[in-house]
Amino acid sequence: MAVYRFRVSFEDYDDVVREIDIRSNQTFEDFHRAIHQAINYKCEYPSSFYVSNDQWIKGEEITFMPNQRRIDRGIILMDKVKLSSRIDDPHQKFYYTFNFDRPFDFHIELLKILLDETPGTNYPAVARASGEAPKQFGNVFNPTTLPPVNEDFDFLNEMEFTPEDAEEGFTEVLDTEDELEVDEHTESEEEGEDEFGNEFSDNEGFEDEGKHQHDDY
Repeated sequence: MAVYRFRVSFEDYDDVVREIDIRSNQTFEDFHRAIHQAINYKCEYPSSFYVSNDQWIKGEEITFMPNQRRIDRGIILMDKVKLSSRIDDPHQKFYYTFNFDRPFDFHIELLKILLDETPGTNYPAVARASGEAPKQFGNVFNPTTLPPVNEDFDFLNEMEFTPEDAEEGFTEVLDTEDELEVDEHTESEEEGEDEFGNEFSDNEGFEDEGKHQHDDY
Protein backbone atom coordinates (compact mmCIF):
# COMPACT_ATOMS: atom_id res chain seq x y z
CA MET A 1 0.00 0.00 0.00
CA ALA A 2 1.33 3.45 -0.97
CA VAL A 3 2.03 5.97 1.80
CA TYR A 4 1.72 9.73 1.43
CA ARG A 5 4.08 12.04 3.30
CA PHE A 6 2.53 15.46 3.87
CA ARG A 7 4.13 18.63 5.20
CA VAL A 8 1.69 20.41 7.55
CA SER A 9 2.41 23.96 8.73
CA PHE A 10 0.44 26.73 10.39
CA GLU A 11 -0.32 29.58 8.04
CA ASP A 12 0.58 32.15 10.73
CA TYR A 13 3.32 30.13 12.45
CA ASP A 14 5.34 28.74 9.58
CA ASP A 15 8.16 27.61 11.86
CA VAL A 16 5.81 25.01 13.36
CA VAL A 17 5.94 22.02 11.00
CA ARG A 18 4.83 18.41 11.13
CA GLU A 19 5.48 15.78 8.48
CA ILE A 20 2.86 13.07 8.60
CA ASP A 21 2.84 9.70 6.84
CA ILE A 22 -0.59 8.29 6.04
CA ARG A 23 -1.82 5.46 3.82
CA SER A 24 -3.38 6.41 0.52
CA ASN A 25 -6.58 4.52 1.36
CA GLN A 26 -7.13 6.33 4.65
CA THR A 27 -9.69 9.12 4.87
CA PHE A 28 -9.51 12.85 5.38
CA GLU A 29 -10.96 12.30 8.84
CA ASP A 30 -8.01 10.04 9.65
CA PHE A 31 -5.74 12.84 8.45
CA HIS A 32 -7.67 15.44 10.49
CA ARG A 33 -7.21 13.42 13.67
CA ALA A 34 -3.55 12.73 12.90
CA ILE A 35 -2.79 16.44 12.55
CA HIS A 36 -4.24 17.21 15.97
CA GLN A 37 -2.55 14.30 17.61
CA ALA A 38 0.73 15.63 16.21
CA ILE A 39 0.22 19.13 17.67
CA ASN A 40 -1.61 17.95 20.81
CA TYR A 41 -4.94 19.61 20.07
CA LYS A 42 -8.43 18.29 20.70
CA CYS A 43 -9.91 17.56 17.30
CA GLU A 44 -13.66 17.46 17.95
CA TYR A 45 -14.44 20.82 16.38
CA PRO A 46 -15.97 21.76 13.00
CA SER A 47 -13.19 21.87 10.41
CA SER A 48 -12.61 21.59 6.67
CA PHE A 49 -10.00 20.62 4.11
CA TYR A 50 -10.03 22.46 0.79
CA VAL A 51 -8.41 21.11 -2.35
CA SER A 52 -6.00 23.89 -3.26
CA ASN A 53 -3.78 25.14 -6.06
CA ASP A 54 -0.22 26.45 -5.76
CA GLN A 55 -1.51 29.89 -4.64
CA TRP A 56 -3.52 28.32 -1.79
CA ILE A 57 -6.81 29.23 -3.42
CA LYS A 58 -9.59 27.14 -1.91
CA GLY A 59 -11.38 24.67 -4.14
CA GLU A 60 -13.60 21.74 -3.21
CA GLU A 61 -14.43 21.56 0.49
CA ILE A 62 -14.37 18.37 2.58
CA THR A 63 -15.78 18.92 6.05
CA PHE A 64 -16.01 17.54 9.60
CA MET A 65 -18.91 18.20 12.00
CA PRO A 66 -20.71 20.45 9.48
CA ASN A 67 -23.21 23.13 10.49
CA GLN A 68 -26.65 23.24 8.91
CA ARG A 69 -25.54 25.58 6.14
CA ARG A 70 -22.86 23.11 4.99
CA ILE A 71 -25.32 20.24 5.25
CA ASP A 72 -27.78 22.14 3.08
CA ARG A 73 -25.04 22.78 0.53
CA GLY A 74 -24.24 19.07 0.43
CA ILE A 75 -20.59 19.45 1.47
CA ILE A 76 -19.01 15.99 1.52
CA LEU A 77 -17.87 14.59 4.87
CA MET A 78 -14.27 13.72 5.68
CA ASP A 79 -15.03 10.14 6.65
CA LYS A 80 -16.52 9.54 3.20
CA VAL A 81 -13.46 10.58 1.18
CA LYS A 82 -10.18 8.68 0.78
CA LEU A 83 -7.03 10.70 0.32
CA SER A 84 -6.15 8.95 -2.94
CA SER A 85 -9.31 10.28 -4.58
CA ARG A 86 -8.11 13.90 -4.27
CA ILE A 87 -4.43 13.49 -5.23
CA ASP A 88 -3.98 14.79 -8.78
CA ASP A 89 -0.49 16.28 -8.46
CA PRO A 90 2.80 14.92 -7.08
CA HIS A 91 2.89 18.04 -4.90
CA GLN A 92 -0.84 18.24 -4.20
CA LYS A 93 -1.83 21.03 -1.80
CA PHE A 94 -4.67 21.33 0.67
CA TYR A 95 -5.78 24.36 2.65
CA TYR A 96 -7.08 23.31 6.05
CA THR A 97 -9.11 25.28 8.61
CA PHE A 98 -9.53 23.87 12.08
CA ASN A 99 -12.34 25.03 14.43
CA PHE A 100 -14.35 27.70 12.63
CA ASP A 101 -15.29 29.45 15.89
CA ARG A 102 -11.65 30.07 16.85
CA PRO A 103 -9.81 29.04 13.70
CA PHE A 104 -6.29 27.98 12.93
CA ASP A 105 -5.37 27.75 9.25
CA PHE A 106 -2.84 25.30 7.82
CA HIS A 107 -0.98 24.77 4.57
CA ILE A 108 -0.60 21.12 3.61
CA GLU A 109 1.62 19.89 0.80
CA LEU A 110 2.35 16.39 -0.46
CA LEU A 111 6.12 15.88 -0.22
CA LYS A 112 6.51 12.37 -1.57
CA ILE A 113 4.77 9.09 -2.19
CA LEU A 114 6.35 6.08 -0.49
CA LEU A 115 5.61 2.88 -2.35
CA ASP A 116 6.04 0.62 0.64
CA GLU A 117 4.96 0.85 4.25
CA THR A 118 7.54 0.75 7.00
CA PRO A 119 7.09 -2.53 8.88
CA GLY A 120 5.71 -2.12 12.38
CA THR A 121 4.50 1.45 11.79
CA ASN A 122 0.99 2.36 12.88
CA TYR A 123 -0.35 4.83 10.30
CA PRO A 124 -0.91 7.76 10.35
CA ALA A 125 2.49 8.48 11.88
CA VAL A 126 4.59 11.60 12.50
CA ALA A 127 7.78 11.41 10.44
CA ARG A 128 9.24 14.75 11.59
CA ALA A 129 8.28 17.53 13.98
CA SER A 130 9.73 21.00 14.52
CA GLY A 131 8.49 24.01 16.47
CA GLU A 132 6.03 24.21 19.33
CA ALA A 133 2.39 24.69 18.38
CA PRO A 134 0.55 27.69 19.90
CA LYS A 135 -2.00 27.02 22.61
CA GLN A 136 -5.21 25.69 21.16
CA PHE A 137 -7.36 28.45 22.66
CA GLY A 138 -4.72 31.08 23.37
CA ASN A 139 -4.59 32.99 26.63
CA VAL A 140 -8.11 32.87 28.08
CA PHE A 141 -9.06 35.78 30.36
CA ASN A 142 -10.09 34.66 33.83
CA PRO A 143 -12.10 37.41 35.59
CA THR A 144 -11.43 35.82 39.00
CA THR A 145 -7.71 36.33 38.57
CA LEU A 146 -6.48 39.74 39.69
CA PRO A 147 -3.41 41.35 38.12
CA PRO A 148 -0.27 41.33 40.27
CA VAL A 149 0.36 44.34 42.48
CA ASN A 150 3.12 46.64 41.28
CA GLU A 151 5.28 46.91 44.37
CA ASP A 152 7.48 49.56 42.78
CA PHE A 153 4.81 52.20 43.24
CA ASP A 154 1.63 52.07 45.28
CA PHE A 155 -0.17 55.41 45.03
CA LEU A 156 -2.34 54.98 48.13
CA ASN A 157 0.54 53.81 50.31
CA GLU A 158 2.74 56.58 48.95
CA MET A 159 0.13 59.12 50.12
CA GLU A 160 -0.17 57.27 53.50
CA PHE A 161 -3.84 56.75 52.77
CA THR A 162 -5.90 54.82 55.34
CA PRO A 163 -9.58 53.77 55.49
CA GLU A 164 -10.07 56.35 58.28
CA ASP A 165 -9.01 59.04 55.83
CA ALA A 166 -11.77 57.96 53.51
CA GLU A 167 -14.39 58.23 56.28
CA GLU A 168 -13.15 61.68 57.35
CA GLY A 169 -13.15 62.88 53.77
CA PHE A 170 -16.70 61.63 53.30
CA THR A 171 -17.82 63.42 56.50
CA GLU A 172 -16.20 66.65 55.33
CA VAL A 173 -18.05 66.41 52.03
CA LEU A 174 -21.38 65.98 53.84
CA ASP A 175 -20.66 68.95 56.14
CA THR A 176 -19.76 71.13 53.17
CA GLU A 177 -22.94 70.15 51.35
CA ASP A 178 -25.04 70.99 54.46
CA GLU A 179 -23.41 74.43 54.71
CA LEU A 180 -24.10 75.08 51.05
CA GLU A 181 -27.78 74.18 51.49
CA VAL A 182 -28.11 76.49 54.51
CA ASP A 183 -26.44 79.38 52.68
CA GLU A 184 -28.62 78.93 49.61
CA HIS A 185 -31.75 78.85 51.79
CA THR A 186 -30.75 82.01 53.67
CA GLU A 187 -29.91 83.79 50.45
CA SER A 188 -33.29 82.87 48.98
CA GLU A 189 -35.11 84.26 52.03
CA GLU A 190 -33.18 87.53 51.84
CA GLU A 191 -33.98 87.88 48.17
CA GLY A 192 -37.67 87.32 48.95
CA GLU A 193 -37.66 90.01 51.64
CA ASP A 194 -36.01 92.47 49.28
CA GLU A 195 -38.63 91.82 46.65
CA PHE A 196 -41.51 92.36 49.04
CA GLY A 197 -39.72 95.27 50.66
CA ASN A 198 -39.34 97.02 47.34
CA GLU A 199 -42.97 96.39 46.49
CA PHE A 200 -44.15 97.83 49.79
CA SER A 201 -41.88 100.85 49.38
CA ASP A 202 -43.40 101.58 46.00
CA ASN A 203 -46.94 101.31 47.38
CA GLU A 204 -46.16 103.62 50.26
CA GLY A 205 -44.87 106.21 47.84
CA PHE A 206 -48.03 105.85 45.79
CA GLU A 207 -50.27 106.39 48.85
CA ASP A 208 -48.37 109.51 49.94
CA GLU A 209 -48.69 111.00 46.46
CA GLY A 210 -52.42 110.37 46.47
CA LYS A 211 -52.78 112.04 49.88
CA HIS A 212 -51.08 115.23 48.69
CA GLN A 213 -53.34 115.34 45.66
CA HIS A 214 -56.43 115.11 47.94
CA ASP A 215 -55.21 117.94 50.14
CA ASP A 216 -54.94 120.17 47.07
CA TYR A 217 -58.64 119.80 46.51
